[in-house]
Amino acid sequence: MFRHLTIDTLTAWLDDEAPLTLVDIRDPASFAAGRIPGSRHLDNDSVPALLEAAPREQPMVVVCYHGHSSQQAAAWLAGQGFAEVYSLDGGFTEWEYRLPERVERAG
Repeated sequence: MFRHLTIDTLTAWLDDEAPLTLVDIRDPASFAAGRIPGSRHLDNDSVPALLEAAPREQPMVVVCYHGHSSQQAAAWLAGQGFAEVYSLDGGFTEWEYRLPERVERAG
């Protein structure tokens, strides 16, 4: 089962350089235009590589647009044997609104 994660908690984890896997399931163009630093794009094509490479014991945070689609993805990833899976409440939209200086942009 996955858990919900607040933006404040994720910010603290990133500030502390806590080991985690950060995946973004938005469409490729949205991901390319702006993302949380350190995140990797996850889609149907990149799932096999993630399943092979991501440490199962390390927390995994799933990001989408508004925090809805990430819940289904997080539940599925939890079912793949990842010990701690989180869905980011508010998604990238809320992250960008609250922390525009912490958005990695293309270019």
